[in-house]
Amino acid sequence: MSDEILLNEAAYAVWQTVRERGPIELGEVVKITGVDQAQVSAAATDASTQGFFKITETFKEELAISEGARALYEAGLPEFLAASKLHQSGGEMAMPEFVEWAKRKNVAVNDIFKWGAARNWIERIKDSSGLRISLTAARRNNPDAIPSDIALLTRMHWHGSCFLDELDSETQPDLIRELLSKRPELAKIKQRTTRSLNLTEKGTGAFKSRNVRQVKERNTLTPEDLESGAWREIKLRPYDVTLAARDVHPAKIHPLRKIIEQTRRAFLEMGFAEVVSPMIESAFWNFDALFQPQDHPARDMQDTFYMRDPAAAPLPGEWDGLQSVHGGPEKGVRIHFPTRQGSANEEMVPDTFVDIVNNVRLTHETGWETGSEGWGYTWSPEVSRQVVLRTHTTAATIRALAANPNPPGKFFCVGWTYRNETISFKHLPVFHQVDGIIIDEEANLASLMGTLQEFYSKMGFGRVKFKPAFYPYTEPSVDVVVYMESRGKWIEMGGAGIFRPEVTLPLGCKYPVLAWGLGIERLAMIRFGLADIRELYRPSLDALEEVPLCR
Repeated sequence: MSDEILLNEAAYAVWQTVRERGPIELGEVVKITGVDQAQVSAAATDASTQGFFKITETFKEELAISEGARALYEAGLPEFLAASKLHQSGGEMAMPEFVEWAKRKNVAVNDIFKWGAARNWIERIKDSSGLRISLTAARRNNPDAIPSDIALLTRMHWHGSCFLDELDSETQPDLIRELLSKRPELAKIKQRTTRSLNLTEKGTGAFKSRNVRQVKERNTLTPEDLESGAWREIKLRPYDVTLAARDVHPAKIHPLRKIIEQTRRAFLEMGFAEVVSPMIESAFWNFDALFQPQDHPARDMQDTFYMRDPAAAPLPGEWDGLQSVHGGPEKGVRIHFPTRQGSANEEMVPDTFVDIVNNVRLTHETGWETGSEGWGYTWSPEVSRQVVLRTHTTAATIRALAANPNPPGKFFCVGWTYRNETISFKHLPVFHQVDGIIIDEEANLASLMGTLQEFYSKMGFGRVKFKPAFYPYTEPSVDVVVYMESRGKWIEMGGAGIFRPEVTLPLGCKYPVLAWGLGIERLAMIRFGLADIRELYRPSLDALEEVPLCR
């Protein structure tokens, strides 16, 4: 029939309940049918829109007892304590004496006057003898009477809720409202809306004419439904495309690890070879080989982490890990040199490689053949043997330069570095750094800036600039800065420059070498819109789920 009213199981149960028991509150329909309240509301609203239901809204005041109200009452409410004291004192006390008592009992005098007056228990009297506090006649005549609000809370066993509108007049709901509406420590009064459902004449007529029919509502039809003919009793559930879809969080790698892998890919695509070096380094490779003087402030304990065990490392050529260089069976010295992709191999290098220690020493002391005057102090091999947690991954690229001093050469390293930094929104004591070098006869500062501009372009950044800087091992030197939208400021990403001859010549390299060291965490901060570098390491699964797959 064209005027049939087809209802799913939930809606049909609502209609039947309203037909049999209406008018009936919506909450009662939920209890009787066992249908979810949202479905009951939806069915009632739909029926009301079509004129089959009448929904009547009633506004009520619900009194909900606060947690801990019983403990407060049993400990003694201010007005109860004061009334008891006044009763023991003959019904009244001088104001100074009363205030002194209240202080000793740690009872707020203002609360006594406020609630004592509201209950018509306590009054202030002023005459020729001064100001006195007195019990009212009503309280004197009936000192043990339990007020209406406390009687109600006691009847409710100091928990749960009730509607004030449903209380009889003997319970004095108006007085209870006055006494408890501004006393949230005992109870809270909230405005509630109840909805009552009833059939209209149109709804009653629909049942009489048997136009109301129950159908099964399903998302899909099965082959069995089609074969058996059950499809005739099935109503396909409509899809509401305006509803929010359920969030789906696919598997993903950690955002910082993602940035690291993208960094590696960017340099590999630009033709660089990846090298690695130990995180625990000798001061020789970490400082001395970079022409950093042994009394430089960066070497202080305040800036660098020193190892206690082992406390010393061999200088190049002193020890090959298995035997002493002197007296070894082979002419060459076998050293362990890491190569790209994290693997390592052993290479035979000539004895002249051992000379780099002496070259570095002479460069520090006199400038050697570099055209420099050096630092003018006596270089200490003991200081150079100190073991540190590497302060930069330049230790890896300087090793690569020592093993490959002739052009062409392009190397980079991504890894952990350690500095004794104060933790802040942009500083951590442990962080990742990417270092790189380019060995080329025609290398210059323009090539360096172009290379770094290309790298940041691959990483999705357009606002990059360079500003003059000073580093002890490069000249000229620049700082690389990138604009951080989340903080509205330029953030330094690292330093770059051209290695000084004091760095390259002792290692056997006579050509220009471009070098840089860039922070990875700061890059990740900007990419993911973070205002604090520490957010990258907080173990929040919810935050990690919200990180977009593509950015």
